Amino acid sequence: MDFYSQMVFSTIFLCFLLLQVQANASNLQTYMIQLHPQGLTSSVFESKLQWHLSFLEQTLSVEEDCSSRLLYSYSNAMEGFAAQLSETELEYLKKLPDVVAVRADRKYEIQTTYSHKFLGLSVCTQGVCYKSSMGQGAIVGVLDTGVWPESPSFGDSKMPPIPQKWRGGCQEGQDFNSSSCNRKLIGAKFFIKGHHVASSPPSDTVQEYVSPRDSHGHGTHTSSTAAGASVAGASVFGNGAGVAQGMAPGAHIAVYKVCWFSGCYSSDIVAAMDSAIRDGVDILSLSLGGFPLPFFDDSIAIGSFRAMQHGISVICAAGNNGPTQSSVANVAPWITTIGAGTLDRTFPAIVRLSNGEAIPGESMYPGNKFNQATKELELVYLTGGQMGSELCLKGSLPREQVEGKMVVCDRGVNGRSEKGQIVKESGGAAMILANTEINLEEDLVDVHVLPATLIGFAEANRLKAYINTTTDPKARIQFGGTVIGRTRAPSVAQFSSRGPSPTNPSTLKPDVIAPGVNIIAAWPQNLAPTGLLEDSRRSNFTVMSGTSMSCPHVSGIAALIHSAHPKWTPAAIKSAIMTTADVTDRFGKPILDGNKPASVFAMGAGHVNPTRAIDPGLVYDIKPYDYVIHLCVLGYTHSEIFIITHMNVSCHKVLQMNKGFTLNYPSMSVVFKHGTTSKMVSRRLTNVGSPNSVYEVEVTAPEGVSVRVKPRRLVFKHVNESLSYKVWFMSEKRREGRKVSSTEGHLTWLHSENSKYRVRSPIVVTWKN
Repeated sequence: MDFYSQMVFSTIFLCFLLLQVQANASNLQTYMIQLHPQGLTSSVFESKLQWHLSFLEQTLSVEEDCSSRLLYSYSNAMEGFAAQLSETELEYLKKLPDVVAVRADRKYEIQTTYSHKFLGLSVCTQGVCYKSSMGQGAIVGVLDTGVWPESPSFGDSKMPPIPQKWRGGCQEGQDFNSSSCNRKLIGAKFFIKGHHVASSPPSDTVQEYVSPRDSHGHGTHTSSTAAGASVAGASVFGNGAGVAQGMAPGAHIAVYKVCWFSGCYSSDIVAAMDSAIRDGVDILSLSLGGFPLPFFDDSIAIGSFRAMQHGISVICAAGNNGPTQSSVANVAPWITTIGAGTLDRTFPAIVRLSNGEAIPGESMYPGNKFNQATKELELVYLTGGQMGSELCLKGSLPREQVEGKMVVCDRGVNGRSEKGQIVKESGGAAMILANTEINLEEDLVDVHVLPATLIGFAEANRLKAYINTTTDPKARIQFGGTVIGRTRAPSVAQFSSRGPSPTNPSTLKPDVIAPGVNIIAAWPQNLAPTGLLEDSRRSNFTVMSGTSMSCPHVSGIAALIHSAHPKWTPAAIKSAIMTTADVTDRFGKPILDGNKPASVFAMGAGHVNPTRAIDPGLVYDIKPYDYVIHLCVLGYTHSEIFIITHMNVSCHKVLQMNKGFTLNYPSMSVVFKHGTTSKMVSRRLTNVGSPNSVYEVEVTAPEGVSVRVKPRRLVFKHVNESLSYKVWFMSEKRREGRKVSSTEGHLTWLHSENSKYRVRSPIVVTWKN
C-alpha cells in the first residue's frame, strides 16, 4: 500500500471505528481553524474534507468520532474548518503543521413603500429612468434570519430566467421545500451548526424553523428592501400606504440563513459566505456585525476579502452603537460600510395636554388617521414604586394605578411595542414612550397594540414636569396620518455608528449613509407586525429601523450598478456610490446630525444618490493586491496578512517596491502624528463617462491645512483611460496640547461641459500626539 493510500485509509478507518461517545458539551467550544491553502500535508488527501478531518484525527482521543466534531469545511471564504474542541485539544491542534490561525466562534448581532421614491428611483432623473426591470441579471445574496417565500415581495411575475452562472439551490427543511424558490428567490440555504453547539434550545414560545424559513422577520425585511418585487397597495394597517419595492426589483435574491434566536455565529457566517461565493452571487448583503476588530481577527473581513477577489461586492451595516465615537464596525476597506439616515416621511401623533400645550410625537398605531384622537385621559408616570415601573417592565405596573389611564414609559431594557403590551395587560388605555438621554430626539416609530406615541428627550422632560406640577394631569393623543415632505431629510440617525475607525484610521468609515429609519418592507405572514406573540394581528409589511435597514438599500443599489456595468469591480461600484453621494438634504441645506451639520465620521461621503451613482463619470478603482500593500503600510505582520488574504508576502520587499503608496480610496483620511506636518497622497481616476472629457479640480481645504493638487486638470481622451494626480497636505500650525483633533474638507473633480459629473471625495485630517 503506497503512502497516500495508507494516509487516507488510516483517517477513514479511525473516523468510522472510533466509539460513538458523546463528549461533554460543557467542555467543548467551537473554534475556526484556518489552514495554509497550499499546505504541505494537503497533497496526500483526495479531498479537502479528508484533509480537514485528518487534523481532528490527530487531535482527538481514540474514544472520539472525529467526524462528529467537525461542523464546517471551508474552501472559498477561507481555507479551513470549524470544529468543537476542548482547551487541551485546541492547544495540541495549534501545533500541527499547516495551522495558520485559530479563532473562537464569535457571536454577531443583527443590526419599502417610500424609500425608493425618496432616493429618486421612481422617475426619470438626469436621463436615467428607473424601471421595474432594473437590476436584471444581478444576484443579491443576503445573510440574515432567512426568508418568508410566500410574501408578495418575492413573487416572480415578469422576472427573467435564472442566470446561467447560478450554481446554488434551494435547501429543504422544516416547512420549506424546493418549490419555495422561484425566479425571484432563486436560492435559500440555512447554516445552524455553530448556533446549535453554542446556544441553549429556545423556549416553547419561540417557533424557530430549522430551514431557510424566517422565524423572526428581519431577513424577510432586509431581502425585500434590497431587491423585492413591486407590490401595489402596501401599508402597515393603512400607514405609509404606497408601492413597496426593493432598490433593484429586477434582481434575483439568494438567502443564507445564519441568524437564529440567540444571534449569528461566525462559523455559520463564514460557511454561508463560502457557499455564496461558490453559488455565484454578485452582491453580498450583511446586516449584522459587532464592534471594531483587527482584520486578522474578524471573520467577516476575512471572508469578504475572498469574496472581493471573486468580484463580489460586500455591503455591511456600520452598526447601531451611535452616537458613540469610533463605534463603527465592518471597517475593512474592501467592504462598503453603511450608516443610517432618515426619510422625510413622518407619522405625527401629538400629545395634547389639558393646559393647551402640544408635545410633538410619532406613531404607527393602526388608528393613526388624520385628525383622529383619543379621548382625554389621566396621565401617570410611575417612579419610586416597584422596580422597573418607569420602564414598564413586565409585572411592574399595578392595575389599580394604571387602569384606564395614559401611561408614560421610559425607553430601554425591553422592546418599545412590548411596553405597550404590558400597559395594555395592566389595564392601561394608552401609552407615551419617552426618549431618555441615550436616545435624545430619535424619532423611531412602531406598530402598537394600543394608542401610543413616541416623544423626544426634551419633550419627555417637559411632559414629566407637567405631570409633577399639575394636580390632575390629563392628555389626549391626536394622530396626523402619514405626512411626506415637510421635514428636513436626510439627517444622520442617532443610533448609527460613528467613525473614526479605531483599527484603520487611514480609511474613512462609514462610507455612506442610506435610509435606515422607519423603513416599511416585507414581513412574515405568521408573525404580528409588532413581533409580539400576544398580538394576533397580521400584515404583509411592517416598519423597522437600524443600519440593518440602510445596508440592503445600498446592496440593491450596488445590484443596479452591477447590472448596468457588469464588468466593474467591487471597488469601482463602491467608488460610484461614494463620489456621487449627497451632502445636502432635500432643502439644499447641509445634512444634519442632531441640530448640527453632520461630520464625515457620521455620514462618510454623504447620503447615497443612486441615479447619479449609475453614471458617475469617473471611478477610483482598486486591484485586490493593492489592499495587501495597504495592509503592509498599516503595519500588519506577515502572518496577520496571510490570515486575511491567504497571500504570502514580504512587507519589506513590498514597501520597497511601492514607496509612497497610498490606497486609491474614494475618500481621503490623513493622519498627522509624531509631530509630522506634511503628507502626500496619490490617487488614480478611471474615465467611465464619455471620451474626450476634461475635469478640473475644486478643493475646500480643511481648517488649519493647506492643500495642493497636481495636476489640477485631467484630460481623458478615451473611455476606461486612467490618469493619476497627487495631493499634498501641509499643516499650517502644530496642534500641541491636544490628544486628537480633526478637521474636514473635500476635493471634487468637475466636468468642464457636463454639470452632472461631480466626482467628490471627502477629506478628513487628524492630528495625533
